[in-house]
Amino acid sequence: MTNFDAKSLANVGVRNLSPYQAGKPIEELERELGLTDIVKLASNENPLGLSKQVTAALQDTLAGLARYPDANGFYLKSKLAEKLGVNINQITLGNGSNDVLELLARTFVNEHHEVLFSQHAFVVYPLVTQAIGAKGIAVPAKNYGHDLDAMAAAITDKTRMIFIANPNNPTGTFLTTADLESFLAKVPAQVLVVLDEAYYEYVPAAERAPSVEWVQRYPNLIVSRTFSKAYGLAGLRAGYAVTHADIADLMNRVRQPFNMNSLSLKAAEVVLDDADYLAQSIAVNQAGMAQLIEFCEQFNFVYIPSYGNFLTIEVGADAADIYQQLLHKGVIVRPVAGYELPNHLRVSIGLEHENQVFIDALKSMLL
Repeated sequence: MTNFDAKSLANVGVRNLSPYQAGKPIEELERELGLTDIVKLASNENPLGLSKQVTAALQDTLAGLARYPDANGFYLKSKLAEKLGVNINQITLGNGSNDVLELLARTFVNEHHEVLFSQHAFVVYPLVTQAIGAKGIAVPAKNYGHDLDAMAAAITDKTRMIFIANPNNPTGTFLTTADLESFLAKVPAQVLVVLDEAYYEYVPAAERAPSVEWVQRYPNLIVSRTFSKAYGLAGLRAGYAVTHADIADLMNRVRQPFNMNSLSLKAAEVVLDDADYLAQSIAVNQAGMAQLIEFCEQFNFVYIPSYGNFLTIEVGADAADIYQQLLHKGVIVRPVAGYELPNHLRVSIGLEHENQVFIDALKSMLL
């Protein structure tokens, strides 16, 4: 088997892919540097941990784990449909919203199509596009966010899908309801618009777009959301899409059975009713955001105003080195050079004392 070449056997789009780089796990840094007191502000996780109601529900679910989960997720879909005011046949469940994004691409896009996304937008968009052999078009950003006029102008007869993150990761930029609605009105019916709202709950209620309601008016609109952020279920992987029923039907033909396990189904179902936990998550995020912004403004660090649960801060040309120095101080943040932001670091909002550990570490290095 000396002539075996696995790369030559792979699909063309896969051969030159680089694996998605997640935020460094705490356990990895412990192994590498022997540190024990580590603050992780790298992956936009909820610093509160699991809701107490979720913890209790998970304990009750353990006895049934020898059996397969409900492949259709009836109870979670029913609760989502009630909460969102849609029909149950408009919902597709995913192993996190990443799973939904990939599922959409595999269902509707092929090597003859083009997919639009913004510069500085979530890296999964170009990854799934390249993996299926389609052509990705990165539209230059405007003020670190989506330039919707430029994106509309970039649509061709080959465009099949447009990814829009609102708020955007990793920049935290936000598109207004009026701008989004104006854009949707310009998009041809045969072009699918994926509105990725992973950070939707952190947006002030008065500024949230009625995106789910728009699905009725724009059948080519797909709204994806996650339980990983404000609902605190990142480790359980739970997400969903709200779409026209015909789109959901097609996605569910491709969706793998049991793509959500019994624990994630139950946790998501329970946390939807935990209004106190969600309110606390939002309050902690607002306080932590204010804490980081006050630090940045006090010491003249330029930052990108954010609607998410993170703040992207310009630290200069030595950002990669600063990231490494922070690791040695037991602080994990996220370098974003891969997003064409080589001078920035993205810092997730943690608890007050975690944010302060980061602030003190950066001050000791740069000030």
